[in-house]
Amino acid sequence: MRPGRACRVQNAQRGKKVNKTELIEEIAKSADLTKASAARALDAMIDAVTNTLKNNDSVTLVGFGTFTVGERAARTGRDPRTKEAIKIKAAKVPKFKAGKALKDAVN
Repeated sequence: MRPGRACRVQNAQRGKKVNKTELIEEIAKSADLTKASAARALDAMIDAVTNTLKNNDSVTLVGFGTFTVGERAARTGRDPRTKEAIKIKAAKVPKFKAGKALKDAVN
């Protein structure tokens, strides 16, 4: 089997990717809301999590998971084209750790 083929088979077995529009439709259906209301609710939730992380705080949704801010140290990398060493700046990165209920639901 060719290397590229194995990746495609694995991705097919994982299931479908859901985009924001499909997620809004699912929220609207399960919460008995209009799509516009569901879209505003999802946008408000994303904004609230983003603003909380900007303040270097964390968001914990019991059973679902925790959003936190992690630190990535400065490091030296390589430019893939020129193979020259480059300096990569330190950065803050968002992290998510799944809660027990979410882990149990997936398994």
